[in-house]
Amino acid sequence: MSNSQSHPVQDWHRQEVIAAIRMRGISVAELARQSGYNNPTTFYNVFKAPYPKVEKIVAKFLGKQPADIWPSRYQPNPQVYRNVS
Repeated sequence: MSNSQSHPVQDWHRQEVIAAIRMRGISVAELARQSGYNNPTTFYNVFKAPYPKVEKIVAKFLGKQPADIWPSRYQPNPQVYRNVS
């Protein structure tokens, strides 16, 4: 029996991402516009589902990697790697 426990991967909360962007002096909508998104609403989809292009934009702006902010989206599927004996 192993003493190590698997800890669930925790993504940043939506409000944490928004606050981090605002702390750098702009809104999410402004970041979207600066990144070429005429309709910032499209940019907000990153908070609902994987959106690799926007994840990279947000992460770069915050000086992070997308996997730092949304680790659950970059984890291998445990079902695929499960040892079935």
